[in-house]
Amino acid sequence: MTAIEQYLIDTYRASQQGAPMPPPPGRDDVAVLRSARTYAQARAVMDGGSGRHPWRAALRRILVRPRPC
Repeated sequence: MTAIEQYLIDTYRASQQGAPMPPPPGRDDVAVLRSARTYAQARAVMDGGSGRHPWRAALRRILVRPRPC
């Protein structure tokens, strides 16, 4: 079952029971990613490192392809 199908079922169930509607899928995704980034930066500072993008180098290694020589 997809997230949209589950959302539709939950919405129908909430309307039948008079309960508040559930949030649509994906509504809080950006907020969760920002919280994860803030937490990682805070942990880096508490561990004595720099608070600037602790995973930037790892992402660069994964996403950037080596240039042909």
